[in-house]
Amino acid sequence: MPEYALAEVQRLAREAREAGREVIDLGVGDPDIPTPEPIVERARRALGDAVNHRYPFGFGLMEFREAAADYLRRRFGVEVDPRTEILPLTGSKDAIAHLPLALLDPGQAVLFSEPGYPAYRASAIFADCEPQGLPLREAEGYLPRLENVDADLAGRTGLVFLNYPNNPTGACASPELLGDAADWTAERGAVLCHDAPYLEVTYSEERAPSALAARPGAPHLIELHSLSKTFSMCGWRIGFAAGSAELLAALGHAKNYIDTGTFLVVQHAAAEALNRAEELIPPLLEIYRRRRDLLVEGLRAAGWRVEPPAGTFYLWTRVPTGETSIEFSRRILAQHAVVITPGSGIAAAGEGYLRLSFTASEDRIARACERLRRST
Repeated sequence: MPEYALAEVQRLAREAREAGREVIDLGVGDPDIPTPEPIVERARRALGDAVNHRYPFGFGLMEFREAAADYLRRRFGVEVDPRTEILPLTGSKDAIAHLPLALLDPGQAVLFSEPGYPAYRASAIFADCEPQGLPLREAEGYLPRLENVDADLAGRTGLVFLNYPNNPTGACASPELLGDAADWTAERGAVLCHDAPYLEVTYSEERAPSALAARPGAPHLIELHSLSKTFSMCGWRIGFAAGSAELLAALGHAKNYIDTGTFLVVQHAAAEALNRAEELIPPLLEIYRRRRDLLVEGLRAAGWRVEPPAGTFYLWTRVPTGETSIEFSRRILAQHAVVITPGSGIAAAGEGYLRLSFTASEDRIARACERLRRST
């Protein structure tokens, strides 16, 4: 296993802080905005009830399952049974790590968009499966081309991870692309997992599509939702999987041997968040929109050629100098105390690119852009 890219970024930032420097971190997507107060207040109330101090077990809180199902219906027009088609998760990363263990035999192939979240590749390796990246190219809008997968690899494929809106590129997928991907996996007896933690973090009037809405009731399809980004709840570690009852039962069976569920207090808070999505999401999204525009304008003023991302809170752009991505990132940290994730730290296919997160305050983003202006 290579060193986890995000851990490396934070190690370098920590060393700079310990040396007494003021570090502006645009590396990791960890929202600085506090969790909305109605969610926190619900957790306070739940914490005082001793019933919530016991084992949650995998089935979890029925209120949370029902809130998740109702959220999917309201926001995406998706109908699921909260009893069998919703599974609470300790964040969507929980399912990413455990799906290959639950569903695949050793030696089967796991396909995933690349550059992409490093956990996809790792989950295949942990399960003794074959990790294979699906290239995301700038000229193709950072969208995968499953039709280009050769027949031998396609025949070995047991699981495909797609992630839209996409980390790190910020690209969004169409309902047609997600539907075609679901059909491609179904024809080969494979499973499609749409990892969708940024589904609500988009900047056009049109909401990003759910794969479940593209192919309702598909028996080979699940979608992962996380409250981390949508409700500024990264540290709470809560999400859910939705879709095929058979696949969720298999995932839940594996998880029963790995964990004992998510703290019930957190599930109460998450139910509150989902029930109030229409109230709580827009103010958070407007903050990210302003930060995105400020970062884009600041980098352009520094001479960078950048385009605003359609979704997520990441900006993916080419290295503005002749350096490699890691050389540039290390120099910027050493000279200007700004943390930027090198594209090669996410995946080899990310070489030549940088990922900048706008989960810092507007003031810090502006100061980071001024530092970067002096460096290029």
